[in-house]
Amino acid sequence: MKENAVSREKGKLFPKEPTKSASTPTDLERPLVKDSDADDVDEHLYRSMIGSLMYLTASRPDIMFAVCACARFQVSPKTSHLLAVKRIFRYLKGKPSLGLWYSKDSPLELVAYTDSDYAGATLDRKSTTGGCQFLGNRLISWQCKKQTVVATSTTEAEYVAAANCCGQVLWIQNQLLDYGYNFMSTIIYIDNTSTICIIENPVQHSKTKHIEIRHHFIRDCNTKKLIQMAKIDTQLNVADLLTKGFDAGRFQYLVSSIGMLNP
Repeated sequence: MKENAVSREKGKLFPKEPTKSASTPTDLERPLVKDSDADDVDEHLYRSMIGSLMYLTASRPDIMFAVCACARFQVSPKTSHLLAVKRIFRYLKGKPSLGLWYSKDSPLELVAYTDSDYAGATLDRKSTTGGCQFLGNRLISWQCKKQTVVATSTTEAEYVAAANCCGQVLWIQNQLLDYGYNFMSTIIYIDNTSTICIIENPVQHSKTKHIEIRHHFIRDCNTKKLIQMAKIDTQLNVADLLTKGFDAGRFQYLVSSIGMLNP
């Protein structure tokens, strides 16, 4: 009986007739919610689909946010969640050759971008952290993660995201030291001026006492010149791709900006 249910779900997911591809992996008109009134879908099928997509995110950062958003509903997935996963597959179908391009003449310089989507998670209103690290114009690392605490301001959400990105930068710096490359004072681009002021000011202001202590190590890294924060316009912050969904125009711009090409 269980196999028949799985077969029916697979038949719905992979119909024999041609399916229309999607221009983006997320549907802005249908945000993911708990949707308790909708019908249940097979959990094993849903989780296997998410597992396959998570494996693919190792080489396709363009679907990273969409997959992570769908992965939050693995406990009791509904039909709306399955439709969201199907849209990711339809997007992949339309761009099977899209991938990261590493040019040989790119300068050898470590830079990073960080961003957050304030209260972007619909279930618990937690923010989403996004970060990506480049070696020249080559994307070598990227992150998309829901924050563990509920941020009370945009600045707090950006500060937590910056600390997360700083930790990844320090790890990359240590790895590259083994190969004889010293990339201290790595620039981390962020589009929030208040966050930069908090990081560069070692004084513990009363308005930042609610931020967990473990995130404040970024101040010490800034003092030791391991990193340096730099302001960037929001429209140019490529880490935005890992924090929320976009329309087709903005999405395609961000995908090309991180070095993904469709030969």
